[in-house]
Amino acid sequence: MDTPIAIAPKNGAANATGEHVGSLSSGAVAPTPICVAEATLGRHLARRLVQAGVSDVFAVPGDFNLTLLDHLIDEPGLRVVGCCNELNAGYAADGYARSRGVGACAVTFTVGGLSVLNAIAGAYSENLPVICIVGGPNSNDYGTNRILHHTIGLPDFSQELRCFQNVTCYQAVVNNLEDAHELIDTAISTALKESKPVYISISCNLPAIPHPTFSREPVPFFLAPRVSNQMGLEAAVEATAEFLNKAVKPVMVGGPKLRVAKAKEAFVELADACGYAMAVMPSAKGFVPEHHPRFIGTYWGAISTAFCAEIVESADAYIFAGPIFNDYSSVGYSLLLKKEKAIIVQPDRVVIANGPAFGCILMKDFLKALAKRLKKNTTAFENYKRIFPKEALRVNVLFKHIQNMLSGDTAVIAETGDSWFNCQKLKLPEGCGYEFQMQYGSIGWSVGATLGYAQAAKDKRVIACIGDGSFQVTAQDVSTMLRCEQNTIIFLINNGGYTIEVEIHDGPYNVIKNWNYTGLVDAIHNGEGKCWTAKVRCEEELKEVIGKATGEKKDCLCFIEVIVHKDDTSKELLEWGSRVSAANSRPPNPQ
Repeated sequence: MDTPIAIAPKNGAANATGEHVGSLSSGAVAPTPICVAEATLGRHLARRLVQAGVSDVFAVPGDFNLTLLDHLIDEPGLRVVGCCNELNAGYAADGYARSRGVGACAVTFTVGGLSVLNAIAGAYSENLPVICIVGGPNSNDYGTNRILHHTIGLPDFSQELRCFQNVTCYQAVVNNLEDAHELIDTAISTALKESKPVYISISCNLPAIPHPTFSREPVPFFLAPRVSNQMGLEAAVEATAEFLNKAVKPVMVGGPKLRVAKAKEAFVELADACGYAMAVMPSAKGFVPEHHPRFIGTYWGAISTAFCAEIVESADAYIFAGPIFNDYSSVGYSLLLKKEKAIIVQPDRVVIANGPAFGCILMKDFLKALAKRLKKNTTAFENYKRIFPKEALRVNVLFKHIQNMLSGDTAVIAETGDSWFNCQKLKLPEGCGYEFQMQYGSIGWSVGATLGYAQAAKDKRVIACIGDGSFQVTAQDVSTMLRCEQNTIIFLINNGGYTIEVEIHDGPYNVIKNWNYTGLVDAIHNGEGKCWTAKVRCEEELKEVIGKATGEKKDCLCFIEVIVHKDDTSKELLEWGSRVSAANSRPPNPQ
């Protein structure tokens, strides 16, 4: 029988995939008593966050959460990072969870909770375990029919809870001490188990009160591991091996759910064993090593990496691991794929062509077992090498230079917009991180996510590519980056508008007020912290500022504004935009 897994202690290292769990030894030490001053609800929550792998909580103070923040601050190993607004705090927790495996934010009741809601919805769509903590009303106010400030003026405290029920996998309303321990532990463990956000509301008058349930150092979380149905696993592997071993030129494509399935290594293990040409969907970029000898790029239909679509779509069999096929990833539902050729592997389910389907099978187990059963077949990759030109295709000048900046010590954050398409063409060195928010596509996400990711991944220098329109939405938290002494490099691409929207449907609303972006960041800097800004208009200037950013200014937050023409967009965005526009404008079906 499998041994349960326990969340690593606060000093344990967590890797960038978030797989920060390990088996406890059988001789685990019993929890030790703690002093009364620390036996409070607030300190218990703080200890649980640290134990789950959280070292930074992104917060915006409000009168309902102030006492709770005091107790979070008092916990060794936990830092409260004050953000400029709740939306950015949520985005930061999202970015942090991508690197660390779990993130947390803390806001105040309703006025703060509804503001952070959009970020939590995005984390839900991306399967990220974010613990959203809200300072709630005084416990004595529940059931009194009173009207509280920060609400919409009704004697109903459940409005915020009802909103969060749609974008979290568990909700805990802690308004008494008796079951606080159980509710908090269930919420955090559910977030880790389901890899989805959870909501915890804690009455503002409770964090400082001691209670016997908090009088000992909490035992580590024990999460019983999910296991595959062994008979189903063997049957699925048998049927899949028979299907793929008959194919002449099979390929494999990694999807975004490789992350939540914790199957990235198993996917590469399968690629090593079978010899298939290996591609990724755009939202899985960075999940597999691009230096792999049979990696052929991003499969994104008509806007795929050069020659990747030809190889995938001409294959007589393809295995997709963890795909999400939406209108964005399918370029307006235009992928030339056939169901009868496909093996679809989801985190706990395998579907072979038009049937059969096998449930209760973990992707990681399936891919590892399948690696032992497939015959080596490099035909598709040989075809790719035959048609791929000798000289690499020329890319946008800016991204050519960004490419040269990448290493295992860097990570790329791509904002929604043309940066999606340009960053997809970057070749990621081994160990280089890469994140973007494709499923939810919330413009402005990258500022908070960059803050959170950089706070979690201290060993990497983050390179963020952000359009001017997106930056205007969430620019304030550059100030939090400076307070946290981060040395991120931000490329602000100034082309005068919402370029991605222009290519879907143009109108005057896509033109924005131009800012002096370097001047804005200089004002935010205000002489406090290490910050360096530059504005570039030509390649020679770009070379010079990149040299400074990676040299004498390597310890600074570097903000580089790149002035480009409003029509200087990637051909991939043009193609994608026209197809998404066509999908959006389909007339109603006949009744």
